Amino acid sequence: MSKIVLTNGCFDLLHPGHVHFLQQARKLGDELWVLINDNAGVTELKGKGRPIVTEEDRWEMVMALRCVDYVSLFNTKRIDKQIRDIKPTIYAKGGDYNISKLHIDEYNALQEVGAKIVFIPTYKDYSTTRLCPK
Repeated sequence: MSKIVLTNGCFDLLHPGHVHFLQQARKLGDELWVLINDNAGVTELKGKGRPIVTEEDRWEMVMALRCVDYVSLFNTKRIDKQIRDIKPTIYAKGGDYNISKLHIDEYNALQEVGAKIVFIPTYKDYSTTRLCPK
């Protein structure tokens, strides 16, 4: 059985920090599955003027990365249902996250499916929000 690594995010203005994160996440398992927030979700999380890049283009760029095996857009506030459906072995998030920042519904879903949670250190402090301040 394949060891699935799951992650999620906006991936708005794909930058070297995203690429490094996804490459490191892929090394944790046999397949890397990436869930991308739809346009409305990015606006809700990041504010007016975001996303900078459309959901279709963000999907295409992430899917083009050699380290990524599967990409899907999601239009829900939380991904607890997707976690339960996919049943990842590992859930990866960037170094700007920690256990206390994970939403309780997603954390509970990860516990239910037995996923290991891994935080990958931020690469050179890249951030789309810092690259494109309002």
